[in-house]
Amino acid sequence: MTESFPRQQARTRRFTLGAPRSFQISPDGKLVAFLRSKAGTDPLTCLWVLDVGTGQERLVADPAALDGLDEELPARERARRERTREQAGGIVAFATDAGMTVAAFALGGRVYLADLAEQAAAGPQEAAAGPQEAGAGPREAGALSPALDPRPDPAGKRVAYVCQGALRVVDPGTGEDTAIAGAGSNPGVTFGLAEFVAAEEMGRLRGYWWAPDSSALLVSRVDETPVNRWHLADPANPQRPVTELAYPPAGTPNADVSLLLARLDGGQVPVNWDRAAFPYLVTAHWQDPGPLIVVASRDQRRMRLLGVDPVSGSTTVVREDTDERWLDVVAGVPARTDDGRIVWTTDDDGARRLLVATPEELRDGTAVPVTPPTVQVREVVAVDGDFVLFTASQEPMDIGLWLYGPPGLAQITPREGVFGGRRAGGTTVLTTQTLAEDGVTVVVLRDDPDLTTAAEVARIRSLAERPNLPDPRPLLGHAGPRAIRAALLLPSWHEPGSGKLPVLLDPYGGPGAQRVLAARNAFLTSQWLAEQGFAVLVADGRGTPGRGPEWEREVWHDLAGPVLEDQVEALEAANERCGDLDMGRVAIRGWSFGGYLAALAVLRRPDVFHAAVAGAPVTDWRLYDTFYTERYLGHPAEFPGVYDACSLLGDASRLSRPLLLIHGLADDNVVAAHTLRLSSALLAAGRPHAVLPLSGVTHMTPQEEVAENLLLLQVDFLRRALGMSGSPV
Repeated sequence: MTESFPRQQARTRRFTLGAPRSFQISPDGKLVAFLRSKAGTDPLTCLWVLDVGTGQERLVADPAALDGLDEELPARERARRERTREQAGGIVAFATDAGMTVAAFALGGRVYLADLAEQAAAGPQEAAAGPQEAGAGPREAGALSPALDPRPDPAGKRVAYVCQGALRVVDPGTGEDTAIAGAGSNPGVTFGLAEFVAAEEMGRLRGYWWAPDSSALLVSRVDETPVNRWHLADPANPQRPVTELAYPPAGTPNADVSLLLARLDGGQVPVNWDRAAFPYLVTAHWQDPGPLIVVASRDQRRMRLLGVDPVSGSTTVVREDTDERWLDVVAGVPARTDDGRIVWTTDDDGARRLLVATPEELRDGTAVPVTPPTVQVREVVAVDGDFVLFTASQEPMDIGLWLYGPPGLAQITPREGVFGGRRAGGTTVLTTQTLAEDGVTVVVLRDDPDLTTAAEVARIRSLAERPNLPDPRPLLGHAGPRAIRAALLLPSWHEPGSGKLPVLLDPYGGPGAQRVLAARNAFLTSQWLAEQGFAVLVADGRGTPGRGPEWEREVWHDLAGPVLEDQVEALEAANERCGDLDMGRVAIRGWSFGGYLAALAVLRRPDVFHAAVAGAPVTDWRLYDTFYTERYLGHPAEFPGVYDACSLLGDASRLSRPLLLIHGLADDNVVAAHTLRLSSALLAAGRPHAVLPLSGVTHMTPQEEVAENLLLLQVDFLRRALGMSGSPV
């Protein structure tokens, strides 16, 4: 009997197991290191190396063959994985030296090293063979435990890591282990780690950076003493201790973050900038001639790119950007080319555009964008010499890979699809997702001598499973007067004109995430829902990425009105396009911001939406974190009316449609208080509703049984709420 799609999707962690990821390329372009589990249902991620010249893949480190696999993860490592939405186990992250000769990773709180060059020289081996069959294999570095975020120095001689809130450096050759910063520091103060909002909202998952000559480190000091303490209990297991969480809800104090330069010989100097005006440390980058850091004001309307003197710690302003609403964090910048130019972005002429300019040009405002206003830059993924590799969109549903360098600007991928990659030493790893194929295809390209073309020289296999599901065939289009990007999915068995289908909207719909993409895997769950008898509509309204800064900033001071209006507009356009929609039976489901949007829909537009499933919804924005919430709504003390208008609690008495609220009780991102407060308000108003609490479940719901049955229970609720007869397919 064929396994059901919900079970398969849960078991494969949404078909991510077995897919290669986290690519790093050696400076000479000859080796590619990456992570991948051994099969599409194997949850243990291994470290691999591809020899670009021979096309051979070699297993470098298999966590099943190493000690410490079954040890409980340190609490901070569990939190880090929650921030990255990591669902696999084993080796989920690694770092290398500058020459990519050695890799460091943590497993069970212990630091391991693997010799990548030695493995590559050992000759071909079977993919399932253990690392001990090729060279000496991984070895422990001699670090203290529990260890977090190990990173070799650029020379590959020492390894830095964080243990008990202190940044330490170990010399594996001698066993010497030294506290570089933070030994004996006060409780609540850590060195070398990212604070909650940096990891969750800024994309900064690290808190230290090696000097290029391996002599020093740039280290963040995080004092969480001012931050509110929240307490997460497990009501199903009252014998377990309560988890204390330093969580800064909107309007409350953030962690106090500073930087210091710590030399291996023991010297330390603070990095000085106006932290009162720019309290957020967004990111850092250290490449000769010195570190670059990005800092932002609390309201995120000002952002500064600062150069740091690596000796004195003094800073100079390289560039300051401002916006009357907010400035976005762009991944991958700043960076430097070999000729000393700085890679940055600017919002100009209705687009996010790429800058590659000297510090003087950035400082005096003469830097000219190298991308046209028809291209929306999304992320800088690599700088290789004087080449800059980045992702960008002309059509929001497509994400292309572009290269800027001495020959000029070129898109190196087809126009349709979702592409990504890495580049170093003239080698490019290209990832491809399209509507025509399942999963991700990974090819390795090598520059031709003239640097104008590149040829495929190898492929990295994906071992991910193929979904037990009819191929999604979304009808993609531009919906309504605002040209909202939308996708309509119908059951594979439905014949046009054969009958009306209940409609299910399946959005995220908010800032920072996009659902409508030209990639088959983006629509797997939506297609399965369609197979249950729904016409499923997915729409990206105002605030979602890919269409430029102005589109994203349409939700400033209003996270409710525009996003809901655009879902209704997309629904009306879909009804005009397809005559088989039953507009008298319309439901909506979503998770996180999508959960907020689903609850918002039945509360404020019951004339359109007849049932909703809201998973982990934000219901009161005063309960969500500072960096995300204040970016869009401002400080609650300054704009209380904005917060009231976007809250769901005041709408409780308006509920007249079936509503199912779902929430993990261990969720440390959107805490369960959101659902519980809305449920209390609904109860006080005498409005019937259903609540499904998930014991021990976080924001990700990674547990197989939970993930599988959540889909089944949602479909059952929606079918009953809409009066659908028969059984799901």
